[in-house]
Amino acid sequence: MLVSVLVSVSVSVSVMVPEGERAVSTSQVVPYDPRSVPLGPRLVTRLVVVCAHVLARRSPARIRDVLRRLRKGARPATLAEAARARETVLAVSLAAGGQQGCLPRSLATVLLCRLRGQWPTWCVGVRTQPPFAAHAWVEAEGVLVGEGAPADYFQRFFTVD
Repeated sequence: MLVSVLVSVSVSVSVMVPEGERAVSTSQVVPYDPRSVPLGPRLVTRLVVVCAHVLARRSPARIRDVLRRLRKGARPATLAEAARARETVLAVSLAAGGQQGCLPRSLATVLLCRLRGQWPTWCVGVRTQPPFAAHAWVEAEGVLVGEGAPADYFQRFFTVD
């Protein structure tokens, strides 16, 4: 019997707030359902996620250099293609789904797209709204992929497109 699992991760966000107001705690649902991906693509995606975690341990300059080399020869990914790659990564990797998983999640998404001959824009920057924090994400056709935020919510530091 196949069981679909939705994992609810409660994330507490610490923010400096004015006296008398309270910080907000958010909840995030991660669509972790490995068996929703056929075995062959699931194994490939898991390998891509492992590669993304290894790459995520490198310096930003090294990551950018590696991605620039990998990007050569790929056509731009459509929004639907990039979203499908991101959804596949999230379905097979619980670690990529959390708030601390933005770097390996974005790297795995671009690597999976690259295996398919596509390339979305890989971005690194910060949130422009509190709580301010570094973030890595993917864009396609000028749209944030799966972030659930408007385009001006992040300030880019650099991209690989």
